[in-house]
Amino acid sequence: MAAAVGLFTAYSYVATVLAVAWYLRRGSAEVSVGASLLWAALSYTPWLGVAGLTWAVIRRFGAGWRATGVLAAVMPGVVPLIAALNARTDMGFLNHAGDGGEWAARTIDRLPVVLLLYTAVVAVGLAAAYWRSAREARDRIAALTVALSQARTLEPDQNQRILVSTGRTRSSIPVGDIEWFASAGNYVVVNWDGKEGLIRDTLQALEARLDPRLFTRSHRSSLINLARVGQVQPLSDGAWRLTMASGAELVVSRTYRDAVLEKLGRSPQGR
Repeated sequence: MAAAVGLFTAYSYVATVLAVAWYLRRGSAEVSVGASLLWAALSYTPWLGVAGLTWAVIRRFGAGWRATGVLAAVMPGVVPLIAALNARTDMGFLNHAGDGGEWAARTIDRLPVVLLLYTAVVAVGLAAAYWRSAREARDRIAALTVALSQARTLEPDQNQRILVSTGRTRSSIPVGDIEWFASAGNYVVVNWDGKEGLIRDTLQALEARLDPRLFTRSHRSSLINLARVGQVQPLSDGAWRLTMASGAELVVSRTYRDAVLEKLGRSPQGR
């Protein structure tokens, strides 16, 4: 994706420089071909910086409202700066010594076009990043769906049971019936069929004893049974909402989202 964006940026820059140089050559016969190419190149070089800025902001904040807000916030400084640089370049190639008044006038004349181009560059960058993010989200959901389907075909060891305290009584629960475990200090909360109980153990020790094909971390403090997941819904922040067989809903954070797929051997990149 990064290579494709780089190639598109390079193509856009070269095509724009050639087109503008041709226009400048027609409008000013006294300007040589070489000078017109240099003029256009210098005029549009700042836009490579804008493209780099847009890429860096999206890489840092994603393609959502935070990136849009940052790019909008820097616009009042970037747009006038580029307009001023373009005005100075024009005056240099037209052999206009000029004064501050002419420079200011040319800068103001440039502002509408520069604002339009800035908006276009940012819009294209955000659209490309959003498309990539949406595609990756679909790939991850598809990979998880396959893994869940395979987990449901596994036959859990019916002899493996966990003794769970439920109030004053203790119940022996088949591991395959358990939907998820949640850490609670020195205890672990066991959830099955809409019920819950406690065992005195750690989540880490419990995870080491369970079938890794069935149980995996969905959070630092929770462990889920993949075979008991009914539905998966992607959330706007990149996390997942899992609906369990009992109807309970659990969230897999972005931190554990890819770790789950890697553990299951279902990384989207390796499908």
